[in-house]
Amino acid sequence: MNENLNEVVLRPRFKIELNKQHTTVLEAFEAKKHNQSQFIVSRIDDHVFIKLPKAEQHFWSPQLHLEINDLENNKSQLYGLFGPNPTVWTLFMFMHFIVAGLFVAFCVWAYSNYALKVNYQLQVWGLIGMTIIWFVLYFAGRMSKTSNQKEMTDLYTFMSNVLDE
Repeated sequence: MNENLNEVVLRPRFKIELNKQHTTVLEAFEAKKHNQSQFIVSRIDDHVFIKLPKAEQHFWSPQLHLEINDLENNKSQLYGLFGPNPTVWTLFMFMHFIVAGLFVAFCVWAYSNYALKVNYQLQVWGLIGMTIIWFVLYFAGRMSKTSNQKEMTDLYTFMSNVLDE
């Protein structure tokens, strides 16, 4: 159990083979949705989403997305993924895309000015600025992952308890 817990903290994706039918596992999460108030559990088809209650959530709160697939011989495969709210993740990736696009634009602009033998100092500062912003975004993501490890552990423990019942 602890080995899996450490694996989750180091790698936000995991896979577990279960000796239960996938419908049994999905029904266990569906039943747990109504029997507790520690987490919000929602289900769409073979997907289960486990999140913190609204009062405990902050901007970068993690949620656990589980996909439970049916295998042969009354077994199932559980795929788990930790991540922020999909809206936050989309915003974060959009910001990365904008920074990358501006970096390419500054590269083209700098090269054009260099080829025309015109001053390109502004464009070089733009490249440096985009690189700094990218590092800030990267380290903000890493820091949020580190700061949310307790919440990720709580989500994983809750999932394990439901699976063990």
